[in-house]
Amino acid sequence: MNSNARRRPRDLLRIEDLHVSFSLMGARITAVRGASLRVLPGKVTALVGESGSGKSVISQTAMGLQPPTARVSGRILFDDPLSDEGPIDILPLPRDGRKIRSIRGGRMGMIFQEPMTSFSPLHTIGDQISESLAIHSGLTGTEMRERCEDMLSRVGFSNPRKVYDMYSFELSGGMRQRAMIAMALVCGPALLIADEPTTALDVTIQAQILKLLRDLQQQMDMAVLLVTHDLGVVANIADEVVVIYQGEIMEAGPVETIFQRPAHPYLKGLMAAIPHFGMKRGDRLKPLREIEVDQDSLLSKKYQARTGPDVILSVRDLSKTFESRKDSWNMPGRHKEKPRPAVDGVSFDIRRGECLGLVGESGCGKTTVSKILMRAIKPDAGSVLFDDGKGPVDVLNASGAELQSLRTRMQMVFQDPQSSLSPRMTVGDILREPLDIHDYGDAAKRRMASKALIRAIGLDEASLKRYPHSFSGGQRQRIGIARALALGPSMIICDEPVSALDVSVQAQILNLLKDLQKDLGLTYLFISHNLAVVDYMADRVAVMWAGRIVEIAPREIIMTAPVHPYTRALLDAVPFPDLERPLNFETAGRASAVSRESWARVFRDDETGSEGMAPADLGGGHFVLARRNADMRELSS
Repeated sequence: MNSNARRRPRDLLRIEDLHVSFSLMGARITAVRGASLRVLPGKVTALVGESGSGKSVISQTAMGLQPPTARVSGRILFDDPLSDEGPIDILPLPRDGRKIRSIRGGRMGMIFQEPMTSFSPLHTIGDQISESLAIHSGLTGTEMRERCEDMLSRVGFSNPRKVYDMYSFELSGGMRQRAMIAMALVCGPALLIADEPTTALDVTIQAQILKLLRDLQQQMDMAVLLVTHDLGVVANIADEVVVIYQGEIMEAGPVETIFQRPAHPYLKGLMAAIPHFGMKRGDRLKPLREIEVDQDSLLSKKYQARTGPDVILSVRDLSKTFESRKDSWNMPGRHKEKPRPAVDGVSFDIRRGECLGLVGESGCGKTTVSKILMRAIKPDAGSVLFDDGKGPVDVLNASGAELQSLRTRMQMVFQDPQSSLSPRMTVGDILREPLDIHDYGDAAKRRMASKALIRAIGLDEASLKRYPHSFSGGQRQRIGIARALALGPSMIICDEPVSALDVSVQAQILNLLKDLQKDLGLTYLFISHNLAVVDYMADRVAVMWAGRIVEIAPREIIMTAPVHPYTRALLDAVPFPDLERPLNFETAGRASAVSRESWARVFRDDETGSEGMAPADLGGGHFVLARRNADMRELSS
């Protein structure tokens, strides 16, 4: 028995009976209740749960980064394989002592959820990565730069020397996340804690980051504690899974057992809340907690009897090119490259009462299109015609009373409710503001309208007196939806409305949007990078790449029989919460600009340029961008 114990691998990290509580307004709020879990050497352990379940508190406490107001008890044992001391209990160590500082950043690295706020905008990427080496190694300045550039190369930067001298705001979200990984791994830690490393990244960038983490974990023989709410990510990268709810561990075990034989009702509920491909049109997601909504309070003649043309919004040949101040300089002898358009000849129609899904990777131009439609950005060319039954309106040239009326009929739900809701206004003021701007009735009528709006999204009237910071992320998003409904619009543009929400809250918001669409006759343009969400919400789907619509078709065709290679690549990059459908990291982790070279010649504009490309009609409302006069047999091959 003793020999078996010696052969059994030691736990790299072992958390025993951890309790963490915080002082709040004279009371103590318990965030973690008796949590116990382990991380084995060279393995990936996923810590899964909703927002507010205590996942991030556990990860921060394991690094000794809990707030000073936290009261912590239990044990967190770290057994460094390079140390002869044996397991070290991290909790009793002084927060800024030499021992904890030698572990944190050196032997334990961490990737934070939001790389934009984790990097200092005042220092270069290289300075911030080399800071860890300056603390934990005796390397010279030249040696530190070489080590940093080598790590930047390993995480996927083709020109690490250039990136070393760049600032964080010069990188895209995916590139910042790669730089964050480089900073966490530059000292060669035994344990990497990754807190939601792929949240809010599009599926192609997410697949690249997951492939990178998996490859580095295997190359460096490193253990990973992955904190996430995405069960699709867990199924494709984890060895062991720990499920947490309201600070308590509900279930733990190997990934095969968790997915094939889930035992706890909470885990089963979490899986039922995830949108998945192949759902029937009448199927509904099953959130862990249903929200009681009262759409009847909104039903009026203003919402009902939507009559008029079949097409409510017609977009033709939209183009927009952004030029930086540096690019606009006309210096003698300097070769000036022509900037690539952010939106390049985009055309589509949205029919009355339907939901058109607009999907694509970050930077493809989705949000730019939405801002043009809302008159936040002026395009270089193109036209937008809106007609909800009150007569056609030229959206891009409307002014005066016509523009004022248009503002009431087209509204927008933003991606981040935290930044789109004023922290200085109560919810009641936020909901009454559009009514005030458009002179809707008197003060009493506006108060009644705001009460009807708050009931319609499943919150009580007492919420009108509270401020946005006192609500959860899902509740704030519901408030954003209520604000968009305030003026009785015919059409709502939803720009990534659930990308930053966990799966259970996401299910609540998606069901709410579908109910409102059905009961109020709304039309949606639903922008997202999550294809499973779009499959659940949309009637038709438009796929965007490099500023162009490359394919548009009814939802069933896009999801089951796509033609364009980029659409196929997007679908291949979706991580399924199913062990029988693993990601092919070799194809899913490839950048679209690289994979484009393998596309059939009929889909590339190498010789003809964008002028030589046109939508080919495949029938049944299915169009794909291809070279003019392309043979139909080439498209289907």
